[in-house]
Amino acid sequence: MRSIVRRVSVAGALALACVTAQAQQAAPARPTFGEDGTVHAPAFDLPPSALSSPEAQAAQKMRAHMPSGAPSSGGDITAVRAGLEKMLAPQVAGMQQQYPVDIVEQTIAGVPTRVVTPKGKPVDPKRVLINLHGGGFSMCAGACALLESVPIAALGGYKVITVNYRQGPEARHPAALEDVEKVYRELLKTYSAKHIGLYGCSAGGALTGQAAAWMPLHQLPQFGAIGIFGAGAVRFGGGDSAYVAGYIDGSFPPPDPTGKRGEDMSRGYFAGADMQDAVLSPASHPDVIAKFPPTLVITGTRAMDMSPAIYTNSQLLNAGVRSTLIVGEGMGHCFIYQSQLPEARNAYGVIVRFFQENLR
Repeated sequence: MRSIVRRVSVAGALALACVTAQAQQAAPARPTFGEDGTVHAPAFDLPPSALSSPEAQAAQKMRAHMPSGAPSSGGDITAVRAGLEKMLAPQVAGMQQQYPVDIVEQTIAGVPTRVVTPKGKPVDPKRVLINLHGGGFSMCAGACALLESVPIAALGGYKVITVNYRQGPEARHPAALEDVEKVYRELLKTYSAKHIGLYGCSAGGALTGQAAAWMPLHQLPQFGAIGIFGAGAVRFGGGDSAYVAGYIDGSFPPPDPTGKRGEDMSRGYFAGADMQDAVLSPASHPDVIAKFPPTLVITGTRAMDMSPAIYTNSQLLNAGVRSTLIVGEGMGHCFIYQSQLPEARNAYGVIVRFFQENLR
């Protein structure tokens, strides 16, 4: 009897050892941690988020047939700008078909702008929005401006003035802020500051945060409300998301700690500037961020700007400023450009309501 029990015990132990070995082989690799706190992450597969819309999941699958990464910012700037406008033209056309608007070129205080208003419906007589387009402070004054302005004008009944501010390589900071200030000063002759909203995506989102810091420093009243989309009120490339998105989204490469790799998309726009100062990174300065108006922050879980957006929202709340943070599940950088996504259309509704509620 003892012999039988012993044989069963040995067999059980061998089976358990076999199962344990198989489990260890099947277990995914775990991250390791360096003495300096660096996480060494193993390779892994990330499927489309089950919490994102079917349209977003389908779009993610389509990336298998698309070139990876953002268009290069190298080469002749005129050619780069033209190439980006051509690439985005179908997207702009689809946006305008879905959201009909009237577009008028207008120079305001010497600054070129486009005035976008809803087609065939009344324009809000009391409120006006200023849009600051994305494009890395060097491009996309046409397509990005319309992708950001058209749906908001059409849905909200707003007059949206999108500013063609000066960019690199022709200009340097604070040229863009000076242009925004000129347009703002002119609008203050007709509108109350509390009825003027400001928003933008990517570079335009960063510039929006900079403008909210800049105006009070130049003895101008604060905007009634602002929207920082695809950015934060701190320098780009900060926080975890720049690294994570570099490997799971691929639109932008992860930061290079040595500073020896990578292109400057702004083409020198910020050359010589202190990126930590109170205008360029206002969220890092509690006394400056405390003067911000109600703010809407939009980012995505796969966006390189998620960390700056989250940090900005936290700093606003810490300063007692009303802030609303929207994080699109499974979404990348400036996902609001993709009007075919329910997540983008939901964001348009939030943006419209945010300005309606806060520009009073």
